[in-house]
Amino acid sequence: MPGFWLRPLTNLGLIALLALIMWPIAGAVWALLGFSLFLLGYILFNLRELKALNRWLANPQLRTVPEGEGLWEETFVLLYQLARRQSASQHQLSKALERFQRAGEAMPDGVVMLDARDQIEWFNPIAAQQFGLNLETDIGHPITYLLRQSQFHEYISAHNYSEPLIMKSARNPEITLSVQLVPFGDDLKLLLARDITRFEQVETMRRDFIANVSHELRTPLTVIGGFLESLQDYTDLSEENRSHFFGLMRDQTLRMQRLVEDLLTLSRLESAANPLQDETVDVPALLRQLHQDAQGLSHGRHPIRLELESSACLQGAESELRSALGNLISNAVRYTPQGEEIVVRWEDCGGEVRFSVKDSGIGIEPQHIPRLTERFYRVDRSRSRETGGTGLGLSIVKHVLTRHQARLEIASEVGQGSTFSVIFPATRVLRAKAPVAV
Repeated sequence: MPGFWLRPLTNLGLIALLALIMWPIAGAVWALLGFSLFLLGYILFNLRELKALNRWLANPQLRTVPEGEGLWEETFVLLYQLARRQSASQHQLSKALERFQRAGEAMPDGVVMLDARDQIEWFNPIAAQQFGLNLETDIGHPITYLLRQSQFHEYISAHNYSEPLIMKSARNPEITLSVQLVPFGDDLKLLLARDITRFEQVETMRRDFIANVSHELRTPLTVIGGFLESLQDYTDLSEENRSHFFGLMRDQTLRMQRLVEDLLTLSRLESAANPLQDETVDVPALLRQLHQDAQGLSHGRHPIRLELESSACLQGAESELRSALGNLISNAVRYTPQGEEIVVRWEDCGGEVRFSVKDSGIGIEPQHIPRLTERFYRVDRSRSRETGGTGLGLSIVKHVLTRHQARLEIASEVGQGSTFSVIFPATRVLRAKAPVAV
């Protein structure tokens, strides 16, 4: 502070000294008049610099800081340095805010920033999709005006944000959201929303899977248990009845064995610790074996035709391909009425190859086709049990094809039959030189 006042006091002292020098030369009147004029000029100069400062403060821009003279020059230099630091700090804050917004926009979850009155300050595009928000019209509005679900209002009013709220999306009721408020700063909040539809579906599938496995095992166990009680209580059963009981128990035991084997197969296919072991698979030879197995399963009830129009082999796991293709063929045999024809075909399809099984059965209604590869999903549960299926065959097919980068296509018409086709990519195809012999 002493340094700040030194220059103006020095200037005023020089003016007073000049007036004192003029006093004996020009008289007291002229000395006082000169002092007054010098003092007025000094005041006008400072008023001019002060006006420049006031004009700049009305629109503070770094490039328009006044230059000034004398003491004001130092003041404006300091002001320029301060404005420069502020501009750099503002630039850094703008960059940080821009990075924050970009990070928020890149997040896979919805993010809404709320102020102390729960008014929207900002949200990312995912939140706009989940809640049906509009960036141009909804900023500044209370979130409760835009999300009118009663459960969300109760969640906001309770002020207990330790647990998320599970709710349906206002824009798409088929989407389930996990919503949680996270307080931060001075009464600010982040509203985080995650799409958990997939997790909910997985949880539903898990519950259905456990229920289905329990049901599938309960039935044969009940039958076996009942027969064992009968054998224990009635020691005088005829040999014919005993043979009948043992036959039924054997059938139910085989059914449970097939179910357990299919479950183990699915577990092995899904395990990351079980990588695919590639080998050369002679598909025409494999299909000839499966054709013979199908004829044995049919017992002459169906004409089964094998059409080998390609000599292509595949790179893959023979045991898995045998299981998948065999499942498709055996399903055709089980669900095709007696006397109707089944056609198994192996053919080239551009650079890819196609395996298909065409039957003349009852067909499948369109709404069932997307769900056929779900575990234990059956179009007709009672008819499936009659055929001896476990309900896991097409699930096994789907997993095997996924491991071989192949895809399953299903075409069906009620009353006309179905065609199950498997298309293997060109990267899996190995061309054989020998001609194909059926």
